[in-house]
Amino acid sequence: MSEGRGRLATYWERQQERWEELERKRALRLPTWRTRKRRRTLSVFVVAGNLVLITGAALFHRAPEVVFFVCWFGGSIVAGGAHYLLRILTGKMSNGFSARLDEREREWRHRATFISYQLLVALMIIGVFYGLIVSGTEDGGARGAMMGCALLVAGTTFSGVILGWSLPDDDPEDFDEEIPA
Repeated sequence: MSEGRGRLATYWERQQERWEELERKRALRLPTWRTRKRRRTLSVFVVAGNLVLITGAALFHRAPEVVFFVCWFGGSIVAGGAHYLLRILTGKMSNGFSARLDEREREWRHRATFISYQLLVALMIIGVFYGLIVSGTEDGGARGAMMGCALLVAGTTFSGVILGWSLPDDDPEDFDEEIPA
């Protein structure tokens, strides 16, 4: 049993080191974008993309299919692309292990996660009520499922949006290349 636990601990450490290396590589990307203004702009794009995605879900089987596809895939591309960039800019706070964060970073992350969890629960309640409302209509089950998917996707992006909106500007010295002696 201790041998199995040792292997698991070794695997866990290897995964943490892998994520840390990936984070070090990501930290060097987009150095001129690491400002509060850029992160807030990306946060707005994520929210706007999510709203377009939710609009597409509301129009599912009610509008021409092309309108649904434009809204669904357009919102997905805008929200997904902006969220990807936002995760790069927020760094290890949005996707790293808690053990690797300092106290300040851990506090920011826990605060954003707590708020985003509450928002996700509220969105799921809205999704349930939407599903109940449309359940008696034609294709009500499919419409409810599409709205549930859109609200779930929107809810999972909130922690990144909150971090992107609220974090202060990065210190430029953190991104200076170290010159070996």
